[in-house]
Amino acid sequence: MRKEDRDKLTAEELAIVLSHYDLGVVQEVREFARGSHRAAKLVVRTNRGRYLLKRRPQGRTDPYRVAFAHELQTFLLQKHFPLPHLIGTKEGNHSMVRLGDSVCEVFEFIDGEPYDQSLLATYESGKMLGLYHGIVVDYHSRWKPPSGHYHSATVIRQYLRGMPERLAELSAGRHSAADSQSVADELLAAYDRAAENAERLGLLEWEAQIVHSDWHPGNMLFREGHVVAVIDYDAARVQPRAMDVANGVLQFSLLTGSREPETWPEYTDESRAKRFLRGYDEINVLSVAELRTIPHLMSEAFIAEAVIPIWGSGMFASIDGLRFLKMVARKVAWIAQHGGQLSSDIQD
Repeated sequence: MRKEDRDKLTAEELAIVLSHYDLGVVQEVREFARGSHRAAKLVVRTNRGRYLLKRRPQGRTDPYRVAFAHELQTFLLQKHFPLPHLIGTKEGNHSMVRLGDSVCEVFEFIDGEPYDQSLLATYESGKMLGLYHGIVVDYHSRWKPPSGHYHSATVIRQYLRGMPERLAELSAGRHSAADSQSVADELLAAYDRAAENAERLGLLEWEAQIVHSDWHPGNMLFREGHVVAVIDYDAARVQPRAMDVANGVLQFSLLTGSREPETWPEYTDESRAKRFLRGYDEINVLSVAELRTIPHLMSEAFIAEAVIPIWGSGMFASIDGLRFLKMVARKVAWIAQHGGQLSSDIQD
């Protein structure tokens, strides 16, 4: 997506939202061009400090889901978990402001560095996930949390079965259905095998709890390799913790490259995968069965993450959907063959 396609707040909308808060004298407002293009973000500097104003993207404005996410963040702050403070409105101390059909939030702004791919930052990210799971394991919200997940999802199978025709339609003739049939079939078979293996190891028998469900480097802020803040709780939901851990291992060990996905290596960074798991294990010990599900759940998570946006637009970010799916198929095949190494002997 081009920069000009990023969602923006007009000056009038900004004035309306800020009128609900007591942030001090505004000295500067600038766009914060990170994260989803569908969420308008502004850094507001006042005589009291800096704040991040965010308008939630369409589809994430259900007031009950927002209330659940905000209550969860308040609970985490009470437990001294590192995350930005939500700023309440001056009247009623509400955690959100409705602007037409939109929902806006204001957070304290926290300075931090992006993930540097170091083993220390990877270890600390796994450790922080272990801490998060330990804090929320017995937490019960007043609001019903979401429960959907990437494991054995009917919609993912439907998308994969219909992907050849869908890509032919969305690519305006660049791809025929025959071009993508083999990769769609390969991914569907891989998804089915991974789901079956995860369930064979006992996934459906494990207790579900609140998880983050979007644990990736872009949702961490670091200083000198240590996590200083975890952001974005919009996807928080209930599922077995192993699913959250597996997605974290995937995101922190994924090797990419240029904008040409066919040049990306098929293998995963084994050192980072083990270091993430070692960090988690220091705080919250996984069972042997949970560890064995990790590669299977990684495959499911990777396929689901790719298929959903490609079904919608034919693209993954700015990359052609078919080219991206072929890369996913290569990586998933490698995980299926070598994934046991990623979760075995994490004390190496």
